[in-house]
Amino acid sequence: MSMADDNVPDLERGTPVEFSEAIWDENAMWWRETFTNGADVEYAQEITPLVASAFDGCQSILDIGCGEGQIARLIAAAPHHPSVTGIDPSGAQLANARERSPGTISFVQGAGEDLPFPDAHFDGVICCLAIEHCADVDQVLGEVARVLAVGGIFLLLINHPLYQGVGSGFVDDQILGEHYWRIGPYLTETVSMEEVDNGVSLPFAHRPLSRYLNPLAERDLLLVKMYEPPPLPAFLEGSIDPLLESAIPRLLGLRFEHRPRPTI
Repeated sequence: MSMADDNVPDLERGTPVEFSEAIWDENAMWWRETFTNGADVEYAQEITPLVASAFDGCQSILDIGCGEGQIARLIAAAPHHPSVTGIDPSGAQLANARERSPGTISFVQGAGEDLPFPDAHFDGVICCLAIEHCADVDQVLGEVARVLAVGGIFLLLINHPLYQGVGSGFVDDQILGEHYWRIGPYLTETVSMEEVDNGVSLPFAHRPLSRYLNPLAERDLLLVKMYEPPPLPAFLEGSIDPLLESAIPRLLGLRFEHRPRPTI
């Protein structure tokens, strides 16, 4: 990730104009070609195996920020044939999703901050590498809790906020002869435009882990499992210190269950 721009506002100061469906409409074909159908090693070898078994037994699952639908397709292909709904603000992404997905998956255009579904409508919800692109994290998580039935599962996948935040990264200190992983300003919430590919820049919101855990805990979503997989070998190719970098996770997975506290 790149260093933060000093002119980028903190999240609490308002919603930057970059948080819109237009930027995803413009880059829908790039996303399709770069990250789906096995094109991206992290999705193919790390994310999809983790997701594949996460919703065993769930009958109705919502994919928030579904993009072109590869996660929705994966879940829908489970042996127990769950009902899957994908929601995304980008019409272009959804057009790709509908083109490539079976008609059994329902795709809806909308935002995670305002889900057009009844309370307790799903027994499984996933948000995969999408919440960093949402401006109002509290509203999104509140909506997750609202539409998730008691006993339901929520799987949240994010870039690891401690090790992959703004200003964090591998340092080759040639003066001291040391290699280390620098941690950026972890507690500072920022939005930065990251150049993720040649000519493609996307907005990323960095938030500390507490900004995800606490709003869910307040709504009786209990963290039951955390995933911090080591980087895949493909990401260590060319590293000058693969041993160090192999110990720094890129991805963080958080699995929650909706367990309301008993009233006294």
